[in-house]
Amino acid sequence: MAKKTTRYMCKECGAESSSWLGRCPQCGAWDSLTELARVIGAKAAAGKVGGSAAAAVGVRVEAQPLADVPAECATRMASGMDELDRVLGGGFVPGSVILVGGDPGIGKSTLLLQAAHLLADLDEKQGKVLYVSGEESPGQVRMRAERLDSLHPELYFLGTTELADVRQAIEQLNPRMVVLDSVQTIGNPELDTAMGSVAQVRHVTQALTRVAKERGFPLILIGHVTKEGQIAGPRMLEHMVDAVFYFEGEESGPGRILRSVKNRFGPTHEVALFEMSGRGLLPVTDPAGFLGGRHLKGEMGAAVTITFTGTRPLAVELQTLVSAPRYGTPARVVQGVDPKRVSLLLAVLEKSAGLELGGCDLFVQVAGGLKLDDPATDAALLTALASAHTGRPLKDATLFLGEVGLRGNLRPGSNLEERCFEAARLGFQSVIAPPVNGGFKSLPAGLVREVPDVRALLELSGALARQE
Repeated sequence: MAKKTTRYMCKECGAESSSWLGRCPQCGAWDSLTELARVIGAKAAAGKVGGSAAAAVGVRVEAQPLADVPAECATRMASGMDELDRVLGGGFVPGSVILVGGDPGIGKSTLLLQAAHLLADLDEKQGKVLYVSGEESPGQVRMRAERLDSLHPELYFLGTTELADVRQAIEQLNPRMVVLDSVQTIGNPELDTAMGSVAQVRHVTQALTRVAKERGFPLILIGHVTKEGQIAGPRMLEHMVDAVFYFEGEESGPGRILRSVKNRFGPTHEVALFEMSGRGLLPVTDPAGFLGGRHLKGEMGAAVTITFTGTRPLAVELQTLVSAPRYGTPARVVQGVDPKRVSLLLAVLEKSAGLELGGCDLFVQVAGGLKLDDPATDAALLTALASAHTGRPLKDATLFLGEVGLRGNLRPGSNLEERCFEAARLGFQSVIAPPVNGGFKSLPAGLVREVPDVRALLELSGALARQE
């Protein structure tokens, strides 16, 4: 006879305890332990809760030399969307588990419904694609599929909130890919916890991950996010999957960015650019124009730089505004850049160039909604702030590269030559950058203007009046 034992699990890291504690002994989070009822005894022995699917049917699993693994097990499946394949690293890997998170209404379901349709349409002989939804009815999903022109005979839909139904559908259809929308809405009623709880999310992910690995199909999990922007559920959820992507953008605008923060089968920090339209998500064909990187006319408070996201360079515009404070405490509104980095650059501007911006209202944003964590974009941000403060427009067709040091010196950063080639391709006539060993012999003559420090950078850019 089965019996239940009460245990407690941390909703932040997933650590378990036999008694309730005010603070998790593993991650140190306060008031994070929640009650977890575990079924043990006859049900566990019968393999109804957890356990390996292979063990349940008596299949023996044996180790084999890695060189003997069939090559088709490592063959990627193209999604049919070039931008999505770029973030994936070339396509879906069989047996991989991918977690996609994003704000409500941002377009996660739309993106993956389009991808499911395209994958089913690429080669009908390869098998079916299963789309599972615990949030929407079949009629609602069909309406979206008709609008997106994503109806296909090999694309199957299952509306359920129970894990057993999902496993049964996988057993019957033997799908080529499974999309679960969302992992927080699927649960196992044998676990005495609420749907979407830490225990349910972990159990569902473990069970379906095991099935995906054994059958060799990619599993895509859509995850809700918290108000802090993190994927809801235990933190270990991101460690259990093979890849974690965030879908970002402003609901009021058409721009959408799919960002990779973890990928076992491809580059991290890669981004895919989409534009939301009445026909669904369309790939951005001109990334530089989308991110303001084709802005060649010099203006006050706006500078263009090139950042590396994964494997490709992207030209992006940094916009700043400096004004006198209306209230006692200066305002600081920063979007797309680390606010601590902005504070550091303000201190460098004051120390190295004599510009005092500490008492001013500052507004900083990155065009297109991109988030920058690339140190080589410091020079552009610093120059834009100085230009906005002095009221002097920057020179036309000029791009800025370089990492700013605390002493006001400039460092080249990574991939400087590739960034300069991209600037030349986009039509920029000069790139202001720090010097490098060996010079820029492979670049067009006169393209790069070398500056050693912040003072020289601001004078050459036009943000400061040249000292006579």
